[in-house]
Amino acid sequence: MTTYVEDLPRLYRSNDLQENDGWVKLVSSDGYSFLIKRSVAMMSGTLKNMLNFDSSFKEALANTCPISERAPVVEKVCEYMSFKAHYEGLGSKEDIPINEFTERIPPEIALELYVLFFGDIP
Repeated sequence: MTTYVEDLPRLYRSNDLQENDGWVKLVSSDGYSFLIKRSVAMMSGTLKNMLNFDSSFKEALANTCPISERAPVVEKVCEYMSFKAHYEGLGSKEDIPINEFTERIPPEIALELYVLFFGDIP
């Protein structure tokens, strides 16, 4: 049975629900699941579009997003989105301790993260 966004009650499609602190599940390509707050997942433009209730994506209906990366990479992406959400309201970028995040990136996944965020190796 297919469920369409139009069939959902208005309550489930409201923009207020998108802004709530519900949880979203990210599933890595090797089958590991990561639960993160919806507000943290919204730090990613891709996840924000996938989880938008008006988009008709199945991810929005299931609150689950498959990510085509290995678990250690998805874990670092979750950490980055949490880091970004935590420091988003700060005024100047000088006040953000970027080394706090970059020092936790294992060298063995650094290249995968680079390709994921920037697309290709120059």
